[in-house]
Amino acid sequence: MDIESGITRLSPSDAEEVAQRAVVRRAVYVYEAPIRAWHWINALAVFVLMATGYLIGKPLPSVGGEASANYVMGYIRFAHFASAYVFAIGFIGRLYWAFAGNHHSHELFTLPLFNRGYWRGVMGMVRWYLFIDPRPGQYVGHNPLARLGMVTGFLAITVFMFVTGFALYSEGLGRGSWADVMFGWVIPLFGQSQDLHTWHRLGMWGMVIFVLMHVYAAIREDIMGRQSMVSTMISGFRTFKD
Repeated sequence: MDIESGITRLSPSDAEEVAQRAVVRRAVYVYEAPIRAWHWINALAVFVLMATGYLIGKPLPSVGGEASANYVMGYIRFAHFASAYVFAIGFIGRLYWAFAGNHHSHELFTLPLFNRGYWRGVMGMVRWYLFIDPRPGQYVGHNPLARLGMVTGFLAITVFMFVTGFALYSEGLGRGSWADVMFGWVIPLFGQSQDLHTWHRLGMWGMVIFVLMHVYAAIREDIMGRQSMVSTMISGFRTFKD
């Protein structure tokens, strides 16, 4: 401390320690507003679909009395169907933005399968998640492993749930309905209605597993990867801490 000037002066050792601990932050704009809005609306729709879908497959205990006064199952089914429409319309909008948005917008739908650098990146991220490598690679958009998981996990399960779900929905709308015309062929493909119900429920558990892995990976990267994840899907900016 320089008493005369009133200026605090660090010793050489303290100055070196401060310099070592200093964090240089770099921010890159990656996710546009439509992508962020779709992500959170989609997350809510998926949560409602999983919760109501589970209860549809394993209903609550029946209660006595007039049906109009005990319409719990009807509300559950309505919430499931309404969320399915939100999920489907949002997905169509997301598909459109893959072409209208920036170059990160199409990562959900494409994989550079014949790019050796991409597969080296996948293996590098596998080593990072297995705690073999001390640090992950830095990627502005999805890292290679996350991109692989989004396409083979989220995208594949989503399409499967759309096809099987609207096929089951067509049974309630009746023959000749739009759902029957577009998806009615799916039921005989799987055998019968109950068989399709079973596959649709298995798809739900697949989505549950994907969501758990997705949330774990995002929080882990925020803490250990020294780059923003959760906040990026709020602000749109990917922040690198070094």
